[in-house]
Amino acid sequence: MKQSLAITAGLALGLAVSSAQAADSVTIQLKWVTQAQFAGYYVAKEKGFYKDAGLDVTIKPGGPDVAPPQIIAGGGADVTVDWMPSALASREKGVPLVNISQTFKRSGLMLTCRAETGIKKPTDFKGKTIGVWYGGNEYPFLSWMSKLNLKTDASPAGVKVIKQGFNVDPLLQKQADCVSTMTYNEYWQVIDGGYKPSQLVVFKYEDEGVATLEDGLYVLEKNLKDPAFVAKMAKFVKASMKGWDYAKTHVDEAVKIILAADTTGAKTEKDQKRMMGEVAKLLGESNGKLDVKDYDRTVAELMAGGSDPVITKKPEGAYSFAVYDAMK
Repeated sequence: MKQSLAITAGLALGLAVSSAQAADSVTIQLKWVTQAQFAGYYVAKEKGFYKDAGLDVTIKPGGPDVAPPQIIAGGGADVTVDWMPSALASREKGVPLVNISQTFKRSGLMLTCRAETGIKKPTDFKGKTIGVWYGGNEYPFLSWMSKLNLKTDASPAGVKVIKQGFNVDPLLQKQADCVSTMTYNEYWQVIDGGYKPSQLVVFKYEDEGVATLEDGLYVLEKNLKDPAFVAKMAKFVKASMKGWDYAKTHVDEAVKIILAADTTGAKTEKDQKRMMGEVAKLLGESNGKLDVKDYDRTVAELMAGGSDPVITKKPEGAYSFAVYDAMK
């Protein structure tokens, strides 16, 4: 009897090990730290959507010293979340990133200015000091300034650009007239810092007609030649979008999952709930498939910089629907 039980237990253990080994491993590198901006991936992992798809997913948070294109180029991730301007600029510089899915349909990027500076329209930026994020996030701003014919070299006919940390201190301390903010994050830091909406003038890139695509999923081009990798990404994207759909309709639960995953303890329920609500406004179709018209618009924006464009030529092969084709 004992021998029979031992055999049964051994078979069960063997099946469990076999099942674990059968799971395809996927590592995703996020663009920034753990927060509701990436809720879909954390929810998919916590709710077992990845596991159900036969995936063992590792989520690597980003940060101020993390450059997603460098991480994936160095083999540190299978897929990464990045903004398209950064991805396309990296591609032109030799890192062959390919968009396989576009989670965010709309841009959340803004310039938030102190109303007391007298700035009322974009042409009023002339002679002002503007905080800008770098590390790949500067490209939409530089493209916009080029369209406005405003130099970014602090000349009298241009604007003075200061490298903004990932906070809004330059505006709160009145070191800058405007700072970069996201609708779902830093804008609310300004509000929490003591400013009222009436004391601010906001310029949304989306409203100004200079928006470019933000959070999308990118892989290395060579990996798309491997049918097994494509099949794995098809399962990953499908399960991720299921996670996003769940996060949108179960905000409180999604926020709890995010807070539990935040190892820094810096996030609060209030700010993450607010962030989740704003992020939901940016999401596109439920399957996350890239709209080629949005891609073409982004490319046009990035090439419209006159003598100093973000990218110098129209990319070839910078997006692929191979992953979506594999879902059929």
